[in-house]
Amino acid sequence: MNSLFLHNANPKTNFPFPFHSPNKTPSISFSPTKQSPKLHQNGYPRLRCCIEIDMVKNNKGIYTPKHHKVVVLWDLDNKPPRGPPYDAAVSLKTLAQRFGDLVDFSAYANRHAFIHLPQWVLQERRERRNLDILERKGIVTPSDPYTCGVCGRKCKTNVDLKKHFKQLHQRERQKKLNRLKSLKGKKRNRFRERFLRGDHKYNEAARTLVAPKVGYGLASELRRAGVFVKTVEDKPQAADWALKRQMVHSMSRGIDWLFLVSDDSDFSDMLRRAGEANLRTVVVGDSDGALGRHADLWVPWIGVENGEIGEQDLLLPKKRDTRITTQGLEDEEEEDEDGFYVDEDQEFQHDFMLVFSEGVDLDEDEDEKDYEEDEEEGFYIL
Repeated sequence: MNSLFLHNANPKTNFPFPFHSPNKTPSISFSPTKQSPKLHQNGYPRLRCCIEIDMVKNNKGIYTPKHHKVVVLWDLDNKPPRGPPYDAAVSLKTLAQRFGDLVDFSAYANRHAFIHLPQWVLQERRERRNLDILERKGIVTPSDPYTCGVCGRKCKTNVDLKKHFKQLHQRERQKKLNRLKSLKGKKRNRFRERFLRGDHKYNEAARTLVAPKVGYGLASELRRAGVFVKTVEDKPQAADWALKRQMVHSMSRGIDWLFLVSDDSDFSDMLRRAGEANLRTVVVGDSDGALGRHADLWVPWIGVENGEIGEQDLLLPKKRDTRITTQGLEDEEEEDEDGFYVDEDQEFQHDFMLVFSEGVDLDEDEDEKDYEEDEEEGFYIL
C-alpha cells in the first residue's frame, strides 16, 4: 500500500489545505474537542489527526478518493415484493446508491416464484374485470376515453382498447418476431436494433393491456429496473446456496457494502464472516432478528418498498470502525510538547497528518442477458 504522510504542517509556512480532488471533497471527521484549538498568530488552528483515505488513479492519472462499491443480493423466495416489482426494485436501488456506487444487483429464486400469483395481483385483476363488465354494459362511463399508447387511437371502453391492441399492434409485433427468427448473424442484430429493441411505446402499452402467459411478469419487471434475475434449480435451499456463493465472490472483489434482502436465518454465518472480512452489511427484512444482530444496519422492508427510509434510519451503530487507523499511536501519549496522542474516544490535538492509501480497482463482472428470454413470460420484449 502506497501512503503519503503529511506531518507537522505548520500554518506559518502559509501552506494551503486543498487536500481534495477537484471532483469530490472527502469528508474528514474527528471527535469534537472539549476546548477550541489554540490559534496561531496568523489565525490558523493547529490540528493533528490520523485518517486513512483510500485513493485510486483515474483516467487522467490523478489520485482521487475511492468510491465505495455496493452489491445488492435479493432472495425472492424469502422476500418477494408486496406491490409492483419495478417500483420495489427502484426503491431498493435508490437506497443502495446512498452508500456508494452500485456495481451488482442480483435476485435469485426458483421457477415457482415467477409463476406464482400473489394475492394483490389477483385482487387487481378481479377489480379490472368487474370494471370492464360495468363499462361494457354502460353502467359506468369513464370520464376520459382510453387512448392507445402506440398509435394514439381513442376507445370508449378498456375492452375495445385491448381488442384494438391485439388485432393491430400485437399482430404486427408477432410478424416482426417471426422475421427475426428467420435471420442470422449481422442481419438479425440490425433487424432487432431497428424494429424491436427501441420500441418503447409498444412495451409500455403491453405491460398494462396484455397479461403475461405465466405469472405476472416478475422477472421482466425486475430486469427493466436493472436487476439481474437468476432462476435456480427446483431443489431445497438452491437459492440460498446461490446467494452464499455470490456473497463469497463479493468478499473477494473488494466490495465495501453488501445489501441482503432476506429474513432467512441461514445467512447468519455468512454475515458473521463478512464482518470478520471488514465488509459492511445491511439487512433488509421484516424483523430485526438473527440477521439483524450480525449486520451493521437493519432496514425494514416495508419502508424500503414505500420509499419511506430517511437519513435517521441509516445511522450506523457503533460496532466496529476500520476506516480510522490509530495503530502505533497508543504508546505516544504526551511524550513531549511537540508530540501528539490520538485516541478514538477523545479529541484530536495539534497539527494534522493525513494518510492516503492507494486502493485497487477490480473489474466489475457483467452478465449478458438473452434478448428473447422475456418472451416466455408475456407478449412483449424488454
